[in-house]
Amino acid sequence: MHRLFVALRPPLAIREALADLMDGVPDARWQDDDQLHLTLRFVGEVERVTAEDLAAALARIRAPVPHVALAGVGAFEKRGRADSLWARVTPHDALAHLHRKVDQACVAAGIAPDGRAYLPHITLARLARSADGRPAIGAWIARHDGTSSAPFAMPHLVLYESRLSRSGATYDAVARWPLGTGDPLAGSPA
Repeated sequence: MHRLFVALRPPLAIREALADLMDGVPDARWQDDDQLHLTLRFVGEVERVTAEDLAAALARIRAPVPHVALAGVGAFEKRGRADSLWARVTPHDALAHLHRKVDQACVAAGIAPDGRAYLPHITLARLARSADGRPAIGAWIARHDGTSSAPFAMPHLVLYESRLSRSGATYDAVARWPLGTGDPLAGSPA
């Protein structure tokens, strides 16, 4: 089985700016540089043949390169407690359009459509289930909510495989395709 997701990778300067935000919350598992991405669609575990069908469908996507900017931070909650910290990315229109195209590629590969609302973001930290860091989380959000950046491009659609371990997830880019072009190099290894 292959645990997959489709994402965009921010440029190095943006990843470095995000790394500067990563402190001040006890028990947070901050993402490392290899983990920083903007998820377009979490796929989950699929058989190899489905993964290959998905890669073929993703290779057919034609969409403009999204130009976005960082615009604040936030936290996702699950069952009344924060479980992750993230950076907001705007504008949403181009990303939502690309999310729909990726979802259509998933459906073409035999994967159920994504029924969740799409909120473009870059995850910065996972929070321990046992930690009660609400004061620190609130202070972190207040301190960094003014985070912003100049617009930046994310020119490649990337298919990642996620491997889970006790120390967290590792992500391997298995294929990538240029956006905004009919480049014959589409689908080259990442």
